[in-house]
Amino acid sequence: MRILLVALLTLSLGAQPAFAQQDLGPGYVQTQFGPMGPAGRDLLQKVALAGLWEGPAGRMGLEKSASSKVQEAGRHLIDGHADLDRRTVELARTLNVQLPTRPNESQQGWLDEMTAAPARSPEFDRVFANRLRAAHGVVYKFLASVRTGTRNTAIRDYAKVCMDTVLDHMTVLEATGMVDFNDTEAIPLALVAQPSSVAPTAPAAVSQQYSQQRQQGDGVPDGLIGLGVLALIVAGLWFWTSGRSSRRMHP
Repeated sequence: MRILLVALLTLSLGAQPAFAQQDLGPGYVQTQFGPMGPAGRDLLQKVALAGLWEGPAGRMGLEKSASSKVQEAGRHLIDGHADLDRRTVELARTLNVQLPTRPNESQQGWLDEMTAAPARSPEFDRVFANRLRAAHGVVYKFLASVRTGTRNTAIRDYAKVCMDTVLDHMTVLEATGMVDFNDTEAIPLALVAQPSSVAPTAPAAVSQQYSQQRQQGDGVPDGLIGLGVLALIVAGLWFWTSGRSSRRMHP
């Protein structure tokens, strides 16, 4: 019987890594910073995509606008995304995440709108401010969702830096006086975030995906439940055999 107890205890100890791996959920890998899942990878790719079109948009704001406030917003975009680009590349390399290298079709379309708008015109300022403010507003919500739910400390810290930068950009874009606040939901997250090689998906599908990811992090992990049950079995057998031994010694 004691041999059986030792075998069960050994099995329980040896099973812990397997249980822990199962608890991570589909699409997750363990890293030195904690579990890395689909939302963390998506975050790095979205921020990289943002830099691919918002940096050039900022330069156009400096070159094409006659408004000092639009020019100031352009400077914030250039500086902010230069810093985020560096951080994104470094963290993606550490976490082995592949990044996009060009804007997606929708983002390129917004750049084309700015290019086509006459220089030093109110039309350019409106396109610049509204396209960028709408995109930043949607991405800010996504960043908050990832930062709230991630179990990876590096992704959490990175998301905070991104949120600070995006909030700064939203503030200077609003300060231009050209933002139509009735249209800040005009650009869905799918269009902001999709890599250029992937066809855009419906925003509802994106929302459902992240709802499922949040649900995966709730509740008690199955591995811990299994270990608890096994520990109770071992303890019960131990007390049972101990009781029998005691009765033999004291008839």
